[in-house]
Amino acid sequence: MASSRTPRHDVAAAAACLREGGLVAFPTETVYGLGALATDGRAVARIFTAKGRPSFNPLIVHVADRAAAERIAVFDAEARALADQFWPGPLTLVLPLRDGHGLSPLVTAGQPTVAIRVPAAELARTLLHAVDGPVAAPSANPSGRISATRTEHVREGLGDRVDMVLDGGPCPVGLESTILRTGPATLLREGGLPAEAIEAALGHALPRDVTPGRVQAPGQLASHYAPSAPVRLDVTEAAPDAVLLGFGPVAGDLSLSPAGDLEEAAANLFDHLHRIDAMARARGLERIDVAPIPEQGLGRAILDRLRRAAAPR
Repeated sequence: MASSRTPRHDVAAAAACLREGGLVAFPTETVYGLGALATDGRAVARIFTAKGRPSFNPLIVHVADRAAAERIAVFDAEARALADQFWPGPLTLVLPLRDGHGLSPLVTAGQPTVAIRVPAAELARTLLHAVDGPVAAPSANPSGRISATRTEHVREGLGDRVDMVLDGGPCPVGLESTILRTGPATLLREGGLPAEAIEAALGHALPRDVTPGRVQAPGQLASHYAPSAPVRLDVTEAAPDAVLLGFGPVAGDLSLSPAGDLEEAAANLFDHLHRIDAMARARGLERIDVAPIPEQGLGRAILDRLRRAAAPR
C-alpha cells in the first residue's frame, strides 16, 4: 500500500514518468533517490546531467524483490544468504552481471558487475512494483554534495532538473546503504546496515576495501557529501569563525544526538549538515566544525560520510 502522504495516483504517475524516460525522486529508508529506468540509456544519462555526476561513477539499481534482482545479476550461495537475511533493507550487493541483463552501460560504468538492492521503504517498493522494471537511483542531490533525506533537500538541490518528487516524509535510516562485493564478501562502503550485523550473519570478520584504487561502487569518491563550507572534524569547543555540529556531551550550535545515540545521529546526519551549512552562510562564518563521533557500529558509516565531506575539493 502506498504511503498516506502519496496517493496511489501519484505512484502511478511516477511509474508512468519513469517508463517514459523521466526522472523521479523517491524516498527509500536510507535517502531519497533520483530514479530513472535502468534499461533506458537516455534517461540514465539525464541522471548524470542533473547531478553533475562523473560518468565513471556507477549507480545502484533498485528492484522490487530478489527474483527481479536475479534477472539482472548472478547470485552465488553467499549472495543469496545475504539477500535472504537483509533484503528488503539498506544493503547493496555488487554482483556479476547476468547475460541479457538489458541495463544501460552507464549504470555500471562499463564494469562487469552491478550494484543492486531491494529497498525496505514501502513507497519505494510500491513504485518499483508499478514500474515493473529496474530503476537506477543515486542519491537525489548534486554530485558531491549533501544527500537528501527530505523532499525540501531534493527541491533545493535539484530544482526543475527532476520531473517529479514523491513525498514519503523524512528517511528513517538517513545514511546510504552499506555496499558489499561478494565472492568472498568484502565491504566496499559503510552504511545504514552496521558491518557487525553482516559479520554475525557470515560468522567471520568482514574484509574491507573502502578506498580502492578505482571506483568499484557508488560513494567511493574521496570527496563527497560536502556542504558549501569546509568541514573540520573532532572539535570539542566552538571557534569564533565556525559553527559547531555537536554530538553527545559536545552541544554545539546544533546536535546530531544530544544523548550520544548513533542511530539518532545517522538519521539526522544529512538534514543537520544541510541546516548547519545554512546557519554558517547566514552568520557569514567560514567553516563547519564537527564534534567527535565514536568509531563503532553506525559511527563508522557516519565518520565515513564526514571524512569525505571534509576531504580536499
